[in-house]
Amino acid sequence: MAAQREWADKDYYKDLGVTRGASEDEIKKAYRKIARDNHPDSHPGDSSAEDRFKQASEAYAVIGDIKKRKEYDELKDMLASGGLGGFGGHGFNTARNGASGSFRTTFNSNFDTGSGFSTSDLFGSESSGGIGDILGGLFNGGRGSASAAATRGQRNLRGADVETEITLDFREATRGATVPIRLTNPSPCQQCHSSGAKPGSSPHTCHTCDGDGVISENRGAFGFSEPCSTCGGTGSKIDDPCTACDGSGVTTRTRTITVRVPSGVVDGQRVRLAGQGEAGLRGRPAGDLFVTVHVRPDKLFTRKGDDLCVTVPASFAELALGGVVTVPTLDSKVRVKIPAGTNDGRTLRVRGRGVPKRNQSSGDLLVTVKVTIPPQLDEGAASALRSYAAEEQRIGFDPRADWPGKEG
Repeated sequence: MAAQREWADKDYYKDLGVTRGASEDEIKKAYRKIARDNHPDSHPGDSSAEDRFKQASEAYAVIGDIKKRKEYDELKDMLASGGLGGFGGHGFNTARNGASGSFRTTFNSNFDTGSGFSTSDLFGSESSGGIGDILGGLFNGGRGSASAAATRGQRNLRGADVETEITLDFREATRGATVPIRLTNPSPCQQCHSSGAKPGSSPHTCHTCDGDGVISENRGAFGFSEPCSTCGGTGSKIDDPCTACDGSGVTTRTRTITVRVPSGVVDGQRVRLAGQGEAGLRGRPAGDLFVTVHVRPDKLFTRKGDDLCVTVPASFAELALGGVVTVPTLDSKVRVKIPAGTNDGRTLRVRGRGVPKRNQSSGDLLVTVKVTIPPQLDEGAASALRSYAAEEQRIGFDPRADWPGKEG
């Protein structure tokens, strides 16, 4: 296909400065560093930085995708071993020199022995899943291969996915927020409206491939397909290209996109915006935009799942005698009753006042009470506290009665 023809001439690992054995995280980190250091917004008018940015984006679109990376590696391995000629030692080059008849006759004489097994069992039909399917995938051949290859070609023209990052305050992340972000990436050409043709003209179906984008040829047992050289695998031909995009239907420009971050998002979560990535060639579907959300810690709140957590200072008297404290939430305040005899560090639950969920309900508010001791007491307070301590002893109260360390 057209994309694979381009892959053959490029070293995407070198473009990102990583080795072929690099992990997904290493590839992602390398791309992000290059993109950050060479972003057009940071280097306005610097064509070399813009070219480096585009080069890294193209490389990451391939080896940053697990499936595309596998196909790219397989293609490179095949080319390194001599291309399709590498199969000649196993007799598969017979289709090239017209000896496919003897190739199939040999298999027939070996296997058509009256046992009910034939070469059709070995090579399989379109739906059998036999070796024919495997070889058909390798050579883009077999019955129906032209339409399958054309479908793959159209899919390869889809725009690349784009990644970016934003940072929200804790309360914005829990409530949800709408955030504008600026992107500089390949976008639909506004002059030709993505058609690639000069305004006033339009592309026409390629007569060489009849719009399939591939040329197919049957050679004995195999069918071979390759990108149409006339249209470059696009299936259409432009006689008068758009001057703004040179016929690609895509130009690099800066645009502002509004990202709707749902309520309850957590640090590191990704939000997907379908069709907001790089534009596809000549009006083909755009890729997706993936926004990684980072969340700043809050001075007051933390969260445990969908529950909102807050620690409230309380006096000894409030815990011992009971009381009511006013506690903030994300949008208002609530009054929380402290039962008499509450221990320091106890957590009280307020239903439905936590982090909003997508189903329109909310988690709970978890209020942990923490006793606060006054740094100093006047004589009246100290005298009252001594009287209280004496009363504790009189009634036999021992705060360490169940403490395991008491036994030692």
